[in-house]
Order: sequence, then C-alpha cells, then structure tokens
Amino acid sequence: MVTPRHLVLGLLVAVVWGVNFVVIDLGLRDTPPLVLVALRFALVAVPLVFFVPKPDAPWRVLAGIGLFMSAGQFGLLFTAMHLGLPAGLAAVVLQCQMIFTLVIGAVALRERPTPIQLVGALVAVAGLGVVAAGRLEGAAGAAAILPMLVCVAAGLSWGIGNVISRSAAGANGFGIVVWSALFVPVPVLALSLVLDGPAVVGDAFATIGWPTIVSVGYTAGFASLVGYTIWNMLLGKYPAALVAPFALLVPPVGLAAAALWLGEVPNTLELVGSAVLVAGVAAGQLRGLGERWFRRRPVAAPTLRG
Repeated sequence: MVTPRHLVLGLLVAVVWGVNFVVIDLGLRDTPPLVLVALRFALVAVPLVFFVPKPDAPWRVLAGIGLFMSAGQFGLLFTAMHLGLPAGLAAVVLQCQMIFTLVIGAVALRERPTPIQLVGALVAVAGLGVVAAGRLEGAAGAAAILPMLVCVAAGLSWGIGNVISRSAAGANGFGIVVWSALFVPVPVLALSLVLDGPAVVGDAFATIGWPTIVSVGYTAGFASLVGYTIWNMLLGKYPAALVAPFALLVPPVGLAAAALWLGEVPNTLELVGSAVLVAGVAAGQLRGLGERWFRRRPVAAPTLRG
C-alpha cells in the first residue's frame, strides 16, 4: 500500500504536470515556441550538469532521449499550442504516445503487445478520432486539425524516446533528465533561427518578460526537476503498476486547469473523445505495467510528461 505521504506526493506530481500545460500557454504569449523550449532545457541542464554525475547510459542513448523525448516532443507540443491547440486538449492528445510506444516497441524490440494493450490502443485511436471531430465542429478544417496533428507528432516523438529509454533501464533517472537536456537547446534554437528568423529570435531574447520567466522557471524547476525527483523516488519504492495511475490523472487535471485559468471549455465531442482516449491509455498502460512488474522485469527510465 502507498503511504498517505507518498499518496499526497503522487497527487502533487499529477497536479504539477497537469498545470504545466497552462503555464506553457502563458510563456507562449511572450516567446516563440522553440525559443521557449530551448530556454526550458538550458535551465534543466545548467548548472546541474556540473553537480549531477553522468548516468550509466551511453552517450547515444542520452542523445536519443534528449532529441526525441525532449526536443522533439516539446518542440512539437509547444508549436501545436502556439498554432492554437488549447492547453487542456494538448494534455489529452499527447497521451497518444502510448499507441506509438506500443507499435515501435513491437517493431524495434519485438515486444508482443497483449490483447488488452491492443484493445486499449484501438480505443485510444477512436478517442483521437472523436476529439478530431470535435475540433472540426464549427471551425475551418486545416486551422482546427493542423495543431492537433502536430501534437500527435509530439506523441510520436515521445514514443520513440520511450523505446530509446529502455536502453537506459537501471540508470539514475534524475541524471538522465539533466544530462539528456544538454542535447536540446542548441538544435532547437538553431531550428528556430531557420523557421522564425534571426530577428524574431533576437527580439525574443531582448524582450523577455515575466510570462516567459514564470513559464521557464515552472516548467524547468517544477515540472522537470521537482516532478521527476518525486516520480523517481516513488518508482524506487513501489511497483510501477501502483505509480502509473498518478500519471493518468494529468489529462483531467490539465483540462480542469485550462478551464479554470484560461476559460477553455471543450465541446461535447472533445470531452467525450478525451475520456475515451484516456480510458484506452489506462487499459493498455496499467495492464502492461502490471504484467511487467509481476514478471520482475526492470523498470524503464522515466519519461517526460509535461
């Protein structure tokens, strides 16, 4: 059983990661998305990289985690929200990573998904379809769907990062977060220079305001460092099947936080699709984690969630 103190900490992580999407939205009002990502992970890496020992993982694995799980996932997520995807829906749609993790793991690692995982993936796909239908309701097609597709691509990048992280199983999770962050700022900032132009990037740095400072401080300090310190501690004390449900609380917390602070109220189809998607993720993730635990396989390195 999870102790009351650890239960509170698990709920705290879910709240921190759910509110994270609202704080990202705040930063995007002041700074281009890729610049915001670069700033976030620069703060994650420096100065901690000088004090946290390098984890027992090859450089190529750290680079893969940094480029796919961090740069790719959050670069695309921030871009999707910049293009107009509401923060609450972003918290939900990003969970499609479970589908990609399942498929890529089956192809690359020859991991056979269980029947319940396959059913969960199909349910999650159906949920995405319902969310897409809700996005199209009363809106122009491309303007409504493009941000969602970009967020789905973020889920794909996260899924690739999840599979790469299997190679770092057993390594210090906090060290992986810090050291993999080294591979994020330079390529993301270079891409911003190409896509946004030097003038826009230069202006973003010259006019950094309080929204960016708050966003970067929260996403780096709370979502990445505090959140994962607690998450890794819980994974070290309890079976993964007991810890995973806390992560499933992130989408509803994100939806609630966006409704309270941003006034984002999803329509009926978006709410139904979100519920179906999260139910599919829960069916696949919880059963899969339980089976891995009881077979006493090592727990994979932690994944970034927000």
